Amino acid sequence: MVKQNLVCTATKANKIMIVDDQAGIRLLLKEVFKKEGYPILTAGSGDQALKFLKEEDPKLVLLDMKIPKMSGMEILHHMKQMKPNLKVMIMTAYGENTLVKEALRDGAIAHFSKPFDLQELIAAVEKECPQCAK
Repeated sequence: MVKQNLVCTATKANKIMIVDDQAGIRLLLKEVFKKEGYPILTAGSGDQALKFLKEEDPKLVLLDMKIPKMSGMEILHHMKQMKPNLKVMIMTAYGENTLVKEALRDGAIAHFSKPFDLQELIAAVEKECPQCAK
């Protein structure tokens, strides 16, 4: 049985959700954005992310595109069907240009290649969701 990686540290309405199957990435981004004053949700799978989307109503999602069982594109499509105005920023490995173009065409608002520049990522989140910070 796979251990559920569902964590909620958010208490305010304007939450950011981090979706990545790598626990280290989730932890790093959670700590970085908490330090910046953002309420954070983290999910380690597509199913968990969609559950949080329904129950917690995050305003912005940082979505890894390479997740087992449900691809990032599938997660993106489900999210946009559930909440068409949801802001989704994707994270990919360097060189996945076709995937990036498809995701941007299908509703993602920004793309960051791993390893990403944390300051650039923070600036993009601040720009797209200024109401999310405490």
